[in-house]
Amino acid sequence: MSSSRNFREGWLRPALFFGNNPVSLLGGAITTASAMTLIGFWIVDIFGHGGSSNPYVGIIFDLCLPALFVFGLLLIPIGIWFRRRRLKTAGQLPAVYPKVDLADPVFRRGIDFVVVATCINFIIVGTASYRGVAYMDTPNFCGQACHVMAPEWTAYHFSPHSSVECTECHVAPGVPGYIHAKLNGTRQLAMVLFHTYPRPIMADDRVPPSSVTCVNCHNPQESIGDRLVVQPSYGDDEKNSLTRTVVLVHVGGRDPFNRLSGIHGAHLSHIEYLSTDSTHQTITTVRKTNADGSITEFDSAGANVSPSAQWRTMDCIDCHNRPAHSFDSPEAAMNKDMAAGTPSPSLPFIHKQGLALLEAAYSSQEDATAKITAGIENFYQTQYPAVWSAQRSQIEQAASALSAIYSANVFPWMNVTWGTHPNNAGHTTALAGGCFRCHDGSHASKSGATVTNDCAVCHNVIAVDDPNPKLLADMGAP
Repeated sequence: MSSSRNFREGWLRPALFFGNNPVSLLGGAITTASAMTLIGFWIVDIFGHGGSSNPYVGIIFDLCLPALFVFGLLLIPIGIWFRRRRLKTAGQLPAVYPKVDLADPVFRRGIDFVVVATCINFIIVGTASYRGVAYMDTPNFCGQACHVMAPEWTAYHFSPHSSVECTECHVAPGVPGYIHAKLNGTRQLAMVLFHTYPRPIMADDRVPPSSVTCVNCHNPQESIGDRLVVQPSYGDDEKNSLTRTVVLVHVGGRDPFNRLSGIHGAHLSHIEYLSTDSTHQTITTVRKTNADGSITEFDSAGANVSPSAQWRTMDCIDCHNRPAHSFDSPEAAMNKDMAAGTPSPSLPFIHKQGLALLEAAYSSQEDATAKITAGIENFYQTQYPAVWSAQRSQIEQAASALSAIYSANVFPWMNVTWGTHPNNAGHTTALAGGCFRCHDGSHASKSGATVTNDCAVCHNVIAVDDPNPKLLADMGAP
């Protein structure tokens, strides 16, 4: 028996005979409809007329429809198997299947169509799989498709890394990092489906070390030198008196002569630590490997360390822990926005009243917007009617700005409030230990040496809450 005849009578005839069943026909219809829809969407997308940033469009066309397409393909052999099983059980399997005549031009064209359709299906499955995986790696999917990531998604847009895709920092390079990320994502999807996700969501130790992420763009050993930092601050008096704190920060690094200096230089040696919590806000023991290979260990007085605690090697993200999802304190946010002009510093007591409203408790962001707006308007209507009449637009802008500050930093349904996600790059607020997690003067070695808490090592304070810092005046700064 020739191979073509064997294929025709042993495979093709039975497949066509058993394929004539409702399940297989339904599968073919689903697959065809999904394929045509996907191809149409891809054509529109390629020519740039899709343009929708709605995350659910991506979910439908890059995840749901490809899954429906594959489901339709699976229904075809399932229907064939069920029909064969049913006929076999009833003893109705034909001895000879209906003849397949390749000489019949109508039938031959049908076979050609099946072969071509199968090849196209392979292309569609491959393309859909690639697009689906690629879509799941986009910030749009990470931040918007899952509503529980709203705090991180909001903060992401205000960060210097807003143009960097999430996977650049959250997924380690290579196959192991990719597999770990997808397994972790599957676990998180299950938690969302069953509403078992934590509130708030903390990064903990699931972020890859900076040695495989941050260093792809940043050189931690680069000599940056000193940076002048000016921090404006507004008072709680009627005039919202402006003062400035000026600090010369010794960022440092490794200079061309291989000399270490400043904050970065001091941390380029091998440093390890033990902490009592997964966010590393309480550091009990610091261990430093010196240039000669010796090790100095600094213990915090009275610290209780779990026997199961593991040493963590210090890297960039131990200080720069909020590089793309930073949340402000109420006062820092107010000072920053007032320096930009909204809320307007010309409004009496706007700093004091604004802080009071920001720090109040609200049941939701919508509740906060309504009460903050009403609080500001009521204050000026009752206390400063002349200001209310003359500066109505500025008061409305102030209310809008305060509501925006709250909505960018507090998410009641996720238990994210002021200080939930502290920023360890410094120690400018009481909401984070920052540098003082180690540099508090209480981490001491057996010889009596301590992790330094000498301010001048990291920065020189030039002016503190000064209305007119001399250095800025000499520089011609406004």
